[in-house]
Amino acid sequence: MPKIERLLLVCTGNTCRSPMAEALCRQYLPHIETLSAGVGAIPGLPASIGAIEAMQRRGLNLDHHRSRPLSSYLLADADLVLCMSQSHKQVILQALPEECNGKVFTLAEYVDEPNQEIDDPFGGDQEVYEACAQQIEELIKKLAAKLEEKA
Repeated sequence: MPKIERLLLVCTGNTCRSPMAEALCRQYLPHIETLSAGVGAIPGLPASIGAIEAMQRRGLNLDHHRSRPLSSYLLADADLVLCMSQSHKQVILQALPEECNGKVFTLAEYVDEPNQEIDDPFGGDQEVYEACAQQIEELIKKLAAKLEEKA
C-alpha cells in the first residue's frame, strides 16, 4: 500500500464515532490529513454532546465539527478509508467497488482486530459514549503504531 497521506473515517451520521476517531487521529497521527464523513449524514450538524464531552475529557475539541455526507470525491481523495462497522464498509464497496478496492476497511480489521465492531453510541448515556471513545482510542493507537511501522 502506498504512503498514507489522507485518511477518511466513516460512520453513519458523522456526529459521534467518526468525529471522535477524527479528533483522535489528529492527536496520534498529526502528520496525516484526516477527515470524517457519514454514509447517512445530514450536512452541517454539530457533533453530539456525548461525543463532545468524551473528547473534552481527552483534551480534544469537537466544538467546530459539522457533519459531512460521504461523497465519491472524499472517497477518491483518500489513501485509506476506515469505517466504524462492516455495514459502512459494505455500503461503500457496493456503491464504488472498483474505485475503493483495496483501500476500504473497518478500523478494527485494519489493525488486526477483525471481529470487533464499534457500536453507535447515539442516544446512549455518557457512559456509552465513554466506552465507545475508549474503544476508538485503543484502535487509533494501534493504527498509529501500524502506520509508523510502514513509514
